[in-house]
Amino acid sequence: MGGGEPLFPSATVPRNERERAVLAVLEDMDKTQRGGSMSVPANDGRLLRILAEAAGAKHVVELGTSIGYSGIWFCLALEATGGKLTTFEIDEGRAATARANFKRAGVEDRVTLVFGDAHEKVQGVEGPVDVVFLDADKEGYIDYLNKLLPKLRPGGLVIAHNMNQRQADPRFVDAITKNPELETLFLSAGASGIGVSLKKR
Repeated sequence: MGGGEPLFPSATVPRNERERAVLAVLEDMDKTQRGGSMSVPANDGRLLRILAEAAGAKHVVELGTSIGYSGIWFCLALEATGGKLTTFEIDEGRAATARANFKRAGVEDRVTLVFGDAHEKVQGVEGPVDVVFLDADKEGYIDYLNKLLPKLRPGGLVIAHNMNQRQADPRFVDAITKNPELETLFLSAGASGIGVSLKKR
């Protein structure tokens, strides 16, 4: 299985017209807005949806909105669970694009986009949180973890993007692999690498 290719090809099969409409927006974003957006690859987005829906997530906190691509994948899960997304973005242009994309996908009522420095603003997040998704400044992952782990419910997940030898902060890797309260596994869903940590019950 070289080059991060999946064992078998698969694609999301929409279960209804609503899902088909959201997937069409995601596909358009993938084709027309991906360049320079730092969005997760499509299969990573699908994994986020699977994990959030399987966890029955009512509150997902995302660090690094970018243009809203991963957020919309989360919203597919949150529409099923009746949940909400709180997402943080420091870049004004990306935040504006994300707001437009959330509206286009019809999920804007499910999303709270917080503009500014998440290291300060994340303090205002109210628990319990079911899923934390880290996809912002890599050296900041440890700070986000320290601030959000106490608010994460037992059985909740911390999902970290870009967990590879080149990008991952060794301090964060230590924090999620040496804490007896967490069960962590690293997945090579694509070239970027994803860390999934379960907060044990």
